[in-house]
Amino acid sequence: MKSSSLSTPLLCLSLLALAACGKGKEQGPPQMPPPEVGVIQVQPQNSPLTRNLVGRLSAYRSADVRARVAGVLLKRAYDEGTNVKQGQLLFQIDPAPLKATLNAAQASLAQAQATYTNNKITAARVRELAPKGYVSKSDLDNALAAERSAAAAVQAAQANVQSARINLGYASVSAPIAGRAGQQQVTEGALVGNGEATLLTTVDQIDPMYVNFTMSVDSLEQMRRAQSSGNVTLAEQDKASVQITLPDGSAYGEPGVLDFSDIAVNPATGSVNLRAVVPNPKHGLLPGMYVTLKANLGQQHKVFVVPQQAVQRDTGGTYVMTIGKDGNVKRKNVTTTDMRDGNWIVSDGLAAGDQLIVSGLQKVKDGAPAKPSPWKPAPANGTSATNAPGTAPSGK
Repeated sequence: MKSSSLSTPLLCLSLLALAACGKGKEQGPPQMPPPEVGVIQVQPQNSPLTRNLVGRLSAYRSADVRARVAGVLLKRAYDEGTNVKQGQLLFQIDPAPLKATLNAAQASLAQAQATYTNNKITAARVRELAPKGYVSKSDLDNALAAERSAAAAVQAAQANVQSARINLGYASVSAPIAGRAGQQQVTEGALVGNGEATLLTTVDQIDPMYVNFTMSVDSLEQMRRAQSSGNVTLAEQDKASVQITLPDGSAYGEPGVLDFSDIAVNPATGSVNLRAVVPNPKHGLLPGMYVTLKANLGQQHKVFVVPQQAVQRDTGGTYVMTIGKDGNVKRKNVTTTDMRDGNWIVSDGLAAGDQLIVSGLQKVKDGAPAKPSPWKPAPANGTSATNAPGTAPSGK
């Protein structure tokens, strides 16, 4: 009797335990709360259309200084690598033979003029006597022909004198343009201009300077599409500017202006040649230098500036994650046109007021709920130890 009374309470406890276990299996595990993400509300705005390119500097004007007459080079009248003015004497070629040629031409001119004067007097006398029958018709014709020939000889002699005088002027080689004169190519005592125009030096005008660069056809087509859609106006395109970065990484203080765009595509590179003019008052830029430049090709209107970490790519293309009005995550495919200051410029795929997920993207899934909070960029010094859901990762 005693053992049966003890088994009854034990049986009841076992039944209660089984009932409790069965109730727990019916409820299942507790659901995880939606992940917290950092979001921003995007709004359309204006943004410069820029391209980062590589260019090469060249002189605004470059002139070869050559010997235009034959002779011995006597002296150099400038300091190599210094600035010279237009018309300044650079080289002196021995003028003695050229002076002798000029004197001979002048003597020939004097002789031709004397012959013309004599023939003119004779012709005048024959004209007076011919009507009276004192001279024959053939004598009159001969006198007039001699006068005309003498007049033509005078003109030829005058041309020879002028040519000899010009050649004598070429003995003093002057700067054709103002600029910086380069290294001397021929030393004193050398025979120059004998059969060809010998190169003596080069003068380059380096204020302002040209910067030559190329742009891919894809970039130009993208720019034209933006123009046709009204995102970039033609007036703004005409005012395209460039900002140069020097080889040491520092920014050049003077902006340049685009002044030339080729009308043909280079078949070897698939790009188009462009050129900009850059002021160079301190002569810090030199021809032949390679520089990086940012070309500002106008203003893009009604685009979205999106943090770089918010834009993702997969086999389906470029996309971002947003939070809809129902609180669920939604994927949106977007079109990017440019990157500026670490942000992507999105021209299509977003709407004003979209809540764009910037941080916490690894925890969300398309169609699943998420808990948004305002996103704030990480501190520039990166000293924060932890990152809140609404902040960018510190990069550690």
